Amino acid sequence: MKFESILEETDGFGRYQIALVLLMYIPRIPIPCHFLLNNFIAAIPSHHCNISSLGSEGIFGNLTREERLTVSIPVQDDGTPASCHMFSYPQFHLLSNSSSPSEVAVVQCQNGWEYDNSTFISTLATQFDLVCEKRGLAKASATIFFVGVMAGAVFFGVLCDKYGRRSMLLVSYVSSIVFSVVSAFSSNYIMFAAFRFLTGFALTGIINISFVLSIEWVDTKHRTFIGVFGSISWSLGNMLLAGFAYLVTDWRMLIITVTSPLLLATAIWWIPESARWLIANGKAETAYKYLQKCATFNKRRDFTSRVKLEALSTVMTVEQQGHSYTYLDLKEPTFTSSICRYGVASTYYGISLNITSFGLDLYLTHFIYAAIEVPAKILIYFSLNKVGRRITQTGTLVLTGFCILINIITPTEYWTFRTVIAVLGKGLSEASFTTVFLYTTELYPTVMRQNGVGYTSFMARLGASISPLIMLLEDTWKLLPEVIFCTVAIFSGLIAWLLPETNNERLPETIEDIEEMRKKPINFTTEDQSNIPLKLPICADTTQ
Repeated sequence: MKFESILEETDGFGRYQIALVLLMYIPRIPIPCHFLLNNFIAAIPSHHCNISSLGSEGIFGNLTREERLTVSIPVQDDGTPASCHMFSYPQFHLLSNSSSPSEVAVVQCQNGWEYDNSTFISTLATQFDLVCEKRGLAKASATIFFVGVMAGAVFFGVLCDKYGRRSMLLVSYVSSIVFSVVSAFSSNYIMFAAFRFLTGFALTGIINISFVLSIEWVDTKHRTFIGVFGSISWSLGNMLLAGFAYLVTDWRMLIITVTSPLLLATAIWWIPESARWLIANGKAETAYKYLQKCATFNKRRDFTSRVKLEALSTVMTVEQQGHSYTYLDLKEPTFTSSICRYGVASTYYGISLNITSFGLDLYLTHFIYAAIEVPAKILIYFSLNKVGRRITQTGTLVLTGFCILINIITPTEYWTFRTVIAVLGKGLSEASFTTVFLYTTELYPTVMRQNGVGYTSFMARLGASISPLIMLLEDTWKLLPEVIFCTVAIFSGLIAWLLPETNNERLPETIEDIEEMRKKPINFTTEDQSNIPLKLPICADTTQ
């Protein structure tokens, strides 16, 4: 007897499953705020050298602020004061002759900087003077966060398959709140970086575990709906971030603001353990109790008469009891899926973290980027059901790459057209992210599903952590980051074509189950395929 058959006896998508999904929905909404928070807390406002070191007020006499800047700071090509240099002594002759002779001595800022606070009261850059030669540290704060997410993905992946989904979800939930709040009160950049790392480390558990738990508790035909519906929480959080950042312009208070919604998600303590995981780990009695609760809540009162405890022992047979499975037990699909997820994340964050390149309002651009994800996900829901996972994954990635390519070859003066194409690319990149999250979950068996998702998530976060560093290459060649993101998107899209189709396939339970499935070709018909084993390819046609 397969688990799907038992789940059907409880009503595979009844009130119990709906309540479960909604309980895990609220804590997922604020998570994207943290992932894209760097756009605002690490913003570098307009700045110039503090000119107080040039002399006392008496030296400048009755000069206006603009005149003081004229005699103290050289002018850039665009007519604005230089950000990182000043004259070694006041050049009063510039008041009558605006041209700056080349022989005037110019030095780096001697006494810090003065910042334009019209947009942000305070950011990391203004708090810790991360400008000029230190400007890379401001952008690197995003990389530090994603490295934490990357490490947490593997950590929680391993422990979830060993100790259970629910316990690790609670650990992730509590620790993410603590680490985030502490990071907001950091007294120096090193302390901030350390706790942002730990915040990312903890938050990744909420993302991965809640998604896997949702998928493992619903029947086959509703997996796509749950996958897409759950991912819309990401888009909602993204849109909220634009509003939060607009209203709260101090970086410390903004971190507190985007963390506080997690405190409203206390209902997460009532989330049940995965019955699939319990059965796979020899805890059939506990799993049966959860299934009974599910059936009762769904008004399937005949469940106990139709399904006996002994039936759960036939769901899966694990030859090596007590063996801890890892992603290395399925090398071929793990290798390909990791490439695909790296490409998806690298492209998504390469676009998402580049919201200042179109000359539009920072908050408006972020909101538009977030809002376009909702219709993209609605469309992707129909695509996943109609044409399947593989074509959808390949198509969204390749089209994202072409959107980036169009913006590379389009002159900057056509900013309206470039913005439209960028927004379209953002929607497609989010569609590819939604697809790959669902796809990866379906590729791995229950005994190592969280482990496999954790590893591929590790590769995704590797791509995300490198994206801010790639963007720094614009100092070498302005178009180089876009060329790299375009290449990665198209290449990973082509790799995705090697994946097997998992649409309407039952979730595999054990490694042994998959070995049998490899020998058995799938007979694709118009009938429901929910009871046909998932075939994972051999090395010749590697998968995600």
